[in-house]
Amino acid sequence: MIFDTDVLIWVFRHDRGAEQLVDIETDRGASIVTLMEMLQGAKTRAELMVTRQFFVDLEIRIIPLSETISYTAANLIEGHALTDGLRIEDALIAATARELGETLATANVRHFRTIPNLSVKAFRPRRM
Repeated sequence: MIFDTDVLIWVFRHDRGAEQLVDIETDRGASIVTLMEMLQGAKTRAELMVTRQFFVDLEIRIIPLSETISYTAANLIEGHALTDGLRIEDALIAATARELGETLATANVRHFRTIPNLSVKAFRPRRM
């Protein structure tokens, strides 16, 4: 399963539902875009280190962008940016999951609902 950034942020915030969703998966993945988004949220060097360790501790494999993922994302932008407001980061994350044939777990289903051939698992955080 590929985890969208929002799900991992909820895990980072200790949302029990998000933690359970990640815990039950034995093959955990995230796009390099997700890692970069989370690193971008860090405000100090210590927070950067905590974020990097978070991925190590959860054994989340980071999936790099490939030529195929990049072109798929570009096609998704071309087909969905104007009509659905698809953003670059979501296109890259969706393309990663789609190209690997994996389900994308996300709390932002509306960002991905119009993308063909993408399996999406909806997650609803338990807002604290």
